[in-house]
Amino acid sequence: MLELVLANLKVRPFRTLISVIGVALGVVLVVLFTGLARGMTNEMAKRAANWKAEIVFTRSGGMDLTSSTLSVSTAYLEKLDQIEGVQATVPVGRYITPTTKGRFGFQQLDGVDWPPFAAMNGIQLVEGRAPQAIDEAIIDQRQMLDDKLKLGDQIDLFGHKKYKVVGVFAPPSGARIKISLAAMQEVLEQPGKCTYILVKIRDGADVNAVAARINEALPGNKVNLTRDLIIDAQERVPALNTFLKILVGLGAFVSTIFVLLSMYTTVTERRKEIGILKSLGASKIFIIQAIEGEAFMIGILGVLLGLFVAFTASIGINRIFDLAFEFSTGWVGTAVVIAVAGSLFGALYPAWRASAIDPVEVMANE
Repeated sequence: MLELVLANLKVRPFRTLISVIGVALGVVLVVLFTGLARGMTNEMAKRAANWKAEIVFTRSGGMDLTSSTLSVSTAYLEKLDQIEGVQATVPVGRYITPTTKGRFGFQQLDGVDWPPFAAMNGIQLVEGRAPQAIDEAIIDQRQMLDDKLKLGDQIDLFGHKKYKVVGVFAPPSGARIKISLAAMQEVLEQPGKCTYILVKIRDGADVNAVAARINEALPGNKVNLTRDLIIDAQERVPALNTFLKILVGLGAFVSTIFVLLSMYTTVTERRKEIGILKSLGASKIFIIQAIEGEAFMIGILGVLLGLFVAFTASIGINRIFDLAFEFSTGWVGTAVVIAVAGSLFGALYPAWRASAIDPVEVMANE
């Protein structure tokens, strides 16, 4: 049976190659885009984990990856400071904008009052000074290297405004680009607002107890523990899981359609060969197994090609566009299953048609 399957694939190499590429495309869709989604959300979460503040106080939806509004009143600062166990609070504004210089993706900006933010989170300026004017910004070391910038250079933020780079900070924490909170409030025309408030608790205080007091004193808001930000990274991105499920469905659809069309055409062209096999005593089950065997081999070859292309492409995209990838064995396994299962399912109808061929009719007509 294996020899027959391999021989049939070799007889029509171009069609086999097209089918394999179709299956590989489904694998690439699932593996590459799920890796990109996980990489971007987890990178954001890991940088957030560099905060020394134990609690992040915000409104519902304020920590979403696509959040770009200032929805929390800075009047909460005074109320939070009065809660038992709270040592210090720092407001942060966040804005999401498309990346500049033709890159694909999004750029996150933070608006902060630098001295209290740096003191709370153990961040230092390694070059230059903190932003003072409304058209000044500071960036982290990696952003400085990636964009080949130096102090005094101009960068485009908010789609059209020029900002002067006046400092470089380390380690990375939150957004890689920071301006003053007052500057962000002015640009977005939302004075007295921020996106979230970092809450540092007193030494010896229980973070869960302090979080509970905040919830009790200020109901209707959302209290996140910094230690949980990496764990629930994907949950903070709206509809991310739905997006990933759609990708899986699309990958399965692509694999199934390519194999179905290929095997259906193959069966149509091989009616004479199938008729001869049946006249020699081949059963319907044997014919179905032969067609499904070809589909299975196409699925396996498509998986190998798809994984190779996905991992190679991720390396290239990371180097060119600086986008993070984080592949999951679960999603890779899912891609393999849907590719092979889609191939087998796509070949079912052609296999059934092949098994129903009447050898007498074929011989008479051919």
